[in-house]
Amino acid sequence: MLPPSPLGEDAMIYELRIYDTMPGKLPDLLKRFDTITLKLWEKHGIQQAGFWTTLVGENNGRLTYMLKWDSLAQREEKWNKFASDPEWLAARAQTEANGPINWNVRNEFLTPTSFSSVK
Repeated sequence: MLPPSPLGEDAMIYELRIYDTMPGKLPDLLKRFDTITLKLWEKHGIQQAGFWTTLVGENNGRLTYMLKWDSLAQREEKWNKFASDPEWLAARAQTEANGPINWNVRNEFLTPTSFSSVK
């Protein structure tokens, strides 16, 4: 169970997702998001809050992005529908036909502080 947000129950929840790609596979992951994943997210009502690649850091084959959710229940419902969508499953299999794109994926759920510019 998450601790209550300092901004109350109406505060947005942000999901931070970090994908570390297999060597040389970052372009494949970026292409998949640009041409496939974002369209499917739109279909399922998933809202992104931004995408970044690592310019300087421990892994320049990393994609970091954030999603916005009204609640953890909303996240579970929409993410599960996306993850089981036959169109996504087929596209993922096709884009990974020559091996996996990612070697590590992790996520965290964040809630803004009272002094955050993002609410």
